[in-house]
Amino acid sequence: MRAVTHVDDRLRRDAYSRLLGDDVTADTLSPVERHLAGMLTASLWPSGAPGDLAAVLDLLRQEPAARDELTQLVDLTFDSARHPTSELDGEIADLPLSVHARYSRDEIVSALGVATATRPPMSFREGVVWAPKRRTDALLITLTKSEADYSPSTMYRDYPLTPHLFHWESQSRTTVTSPTGERYLNHRAMGTHVLLFARQRKQGTSGSSRTCSWGRPTTSPTRASGPSASPGGCATRCRRTSSPKPRL
Repeated sequence: MRAVTHVDDRLRRDAYSRLLGDDVTADTLSPVERHLAGMLTASLWPSGAPGDLAAVLDLLRQEPAARDELTQLVDLTFDSARHPTSELDGEIADLPLSVHARYSRDEIVSALGVATATRPPMSFREGVVWAPKRRTDALLITLTKSEADYSPSTMYRDYPLTPHLFHWESQSRTTVTSPTGERYLNHRAMGTHVLLFARQRKQGTSGSSRTCSWGRPTTSPTRASGPSASPGGCATRCRRTSSPKPRL
């Protein structure tokens, strides 16, 4: 049931509640609801969906008690949220993500359309995800790192500089002149997008692992520095471009 205990935006609350209803069918869902259905499926079956969307909904219909409990948890979590969220804009406005909402890694890779039948959500373990069809990089960050969980080469210095600026270091194998490094530093000129997700620690107090969407940043190139400067990482600062709007 932990799969839905972080839902704090209205888009998911409404969609997940409908998907967990009694009479929903695949052919009655809008394109956005289908996308959100993929995120819910990824949350409930991170090792791979038990079938197509119709099969998933049919399987859920056979478990009314579980659906009822999931719906109650979604409503309780949403009603308990105290931070505002806002929709994305521009070319990626159709992504089913909200600025400042909390997501699991499974939901993120599903939302970006990179999870497949041969590469299920739980197989994504790196801190960066490139979604070529959406021309979007998702940076998945852990702010407080422990030597027990991270090697010296992955103890990246990721931290907020101000309420609107964030310092992020790329993976140690990413050089400034590599195609990936060039994309990070020049994404505006190249027409790609960056989404920044952060969590405080690898695991929460309940043992669950969650990530939090900080917003849609723009990167300003800086000199390579810190552990990722050798053999050639690139450090960037990210400016939040979306201001959260009060949730209705």
